Amino acid sequence: MKKTMTILAFLATFPAGAALADDDCFAPMADWQPRDAVVQLAEQNGWTVSRIKIDDGCYEIDGTDVQGRRVEVKLHPATLQVLEIEFENGEDGRSRQDREGDNHE
Repeated sequence: MKKTMTILAFLATFPAGAALADDDCFAPMADWQPRDAVVQLAEQNGWTVSRIKIDDGCYEIDGTDVQGRRVEVKLHPATLQVLEIEFENGEDGRSRQDREGDNHE
C-alpha cells in the first residue's frame, strides 16, 4: 500500500513538472553557439545589447529594440532560435510575444 501511494503521489506531480520544463532549454554545452553569434544575431535584428545572460539553460538578451523600447529576448543556445520576446509596451507595461507570434499581455 505504501508503495502504491508513493507511485500515485509521483504521478500526480509529474504532469506539473513536465509543464514547467517547457520553458527550459536543454542542449549540451558542446552544442551551444558562442556569445559572439548571439551578439551578431542581435545586431542583425537591430537590438542594442546591454547584457547577455543564461536563464533556464537559454540565452537571454537584455537591451533595446530599434524603437528604443527595452527588450528581453530568449534564445535556444544551440540553434539561436528566438523562443520569446518581451518588450516594454509604453504605459501599459510589458508585453510578451512567443515563438508562435502570439501576443500575451
